[in-house]
Order: sequence, then structure tokens, then C-alpha cells
Amino acid sequence: MCNLYNLQVARWELLAYYNAQDAWREDMAKDYVSPGRPGVVITATANGTRELHGMRWGFPPPQGVKAPVVNVRNYASPFWRSALANPGRRCLVPVTAFQEWSVEPDPMTGKKRPHWFTVPSRPIFTFAGVWRPTDTGPAFAFLTCGYDGDAAAHVVGAVHPKAIPVILHDEDYDRWLTAPVEDALALTCAYPSQLLAVA
Repeated sequence: MCNLYNLQVARWELLAYYNAQDAWREDMAKDYVSPGRPGVVITATANGTRELHGMRWGFPPPQGVKAPVVNVRNYASPFWRSALANPGRRCLVPVTAFQEWSVEPDPMTGKKRPHWFTVPSRPIFTFAGVWRPTDTGPAFAFLTCGYDGDAAAHVVGAVHPKAIPVILHDEDYDRWLTAPVEDALALTCAYPSQLLAVA
């Protein structure tokens, strides 16, 4: 489960990269994005143009849960179903690196180790996200998925075998934002290990 990522690029770079219009008039958060804090998302309008928005990371939790819900794992859950089914509620989440904690503690320190993952060929890469309005402004979350085959054989799975954020290929952005839900969910697979790097 990813609970920290960063976005270390200028606003103009995002607008150019996604060919988006700026619909957010506040300052972008610098560096790290954590649950409950503002992040940047790209949405599509009804006429097909893209817009940059600022939203809080994490859907309001269901009753009995304290923390915001930041990752979408069970796509069939009623909690997510309406957002996934509505293309207007899907979004692109720009990222420059994301963090996963090791499952086992470091034998030297006794503490779990943070690992940062990047896509070296892309200065900006993109999580598949969903968003919704709330009483305190719009909120977003992004999808995660399992691994095909042995998780330990995947660069992220070797560190965090439970799930990986759904990273979209550039040519799939419009498909995620506009396609019927079954077609969009066909994109939810682990990003190729050979395209990722870990530090």
C-alpha cells in the first residue's frame, strides 16, 4: 500500500506534459504528497480537454475507519464502484517517485526500510486515479493491483508483495479517462519491472 509519493516538477511542466489547462489557482505542494494532504490530478472535461486540479489525497473513510482511504484495491467494492464506472470521476495522478516500506525490518537497525521507485525513462509518470466531491473539497485515490505470477520476481513485489500502484503507459491516458469501465479496468496490471528502478 503506497502512502507516500513525490512530485518534483514545476507546474508548467505538468501542463505541457499532459496538454492540460490550469484549473487550480493555488500553489502546488512541494515535494512529498502524503495522505490527507493536497496533490495534483488531471481530469478530462466533457469536450475532451484536460484540466489540472488540486485535490486532497484520500477519500473520506467508511464508518469506523479513522484514516482517509488512499488506495483502491477491491474494484468491485461499492465504496469504489460508482467512481470507477463514471469516466468523469477518473483522473490521472502525476508522480515522480513513490515509496514502499520493506516487509521485513533491516537486520542492522531493526526498522523497516523505505524504498523509492521511479520510471527512469519518464521524468513524470502517472497513476490511474479516481476522485469525488466531499464536504471539504474534492478528494482522490489511486488504484493498486497484484502481480502476475511470483510477486518476488517483480522489482516492487520483492519489497512490497501485497500490491503495486497502477502505473499507466502514456498511450493509455485517454483510455483511462474516457473508456467504459470494463475497458478501463483492463489497464490495471503491474507495470513492467524492467521499466522501473529502485533506490
